[in-house]
Amino acid sequence: MPSARAIAGKARDRSVGLAGAMLIGFALSLGCDAATAGSSLPPLPAMGPSLRKAVAFQTGEQPGTIVIRKSEKALYLVTGKGQALRYQISVGRDGFGWTGTVKVASKTEWPEWRPPKEMRARQPELPAMVPAGPYNPLGARALYLSRDGRDTLYRIHGTNDPKGVGFDGTSGCFRLTNTDVIDLFKRVAVGAKVVVE
Repeated sequence: MPSARAIAGKARDRSVGLAGAMLIGFALSLGCDAATAGSSLPPLPAMGPSLRKAVAFQTGEQPGTIVIRKSEKALYLVTGKGQALRYQISVGRDGFGWTGTVKVASKTEWPEWRPPKEMRARQPELPAMVPAGPYNPLGARALYLSRDGRDTLYRIHGTNDPKGVGFDGTSGCFRLTNTDVIDLFKRVAVGAKVVVE
């Protein structure tokens, strides 16, 4: 009978092998040549700083509601009467901004990314799918937004570029540092109201 240490070692090897295969698959999907890339993988992306702070916030919305103020490039999670957590975000660039009330339909850790067909039409070099993992453009977590039970194709998500927060630069999604999106993910329930102003 194998020892507990041997079983744990085999489980670790399978986990490392799967992660390595995913990273290689991602590199290949971007057109990297394995022969020139060598056997080393790129360094893991930084999680980014926390840009979160507790603030005074006047609103009639209930605790647990997300209020996004695009002009401020800020996402507020209402925590109590007159109080919220404020996260710095990136918002949609010119032509990609939107407003309205939606809901958090689902949440995913280390999501895969499937660029919508409209995005792939604008950027044909994009892959059809990027597998889940630390190199995914949606970062560490994603909250999927729906309106009237239909996916909006917009997300609140992380980023593997810590400098990719605080400006108008997305295709309509709302981007936080990975550190902050992990924190937000833990605090927000599926079904939460999201008000985009």
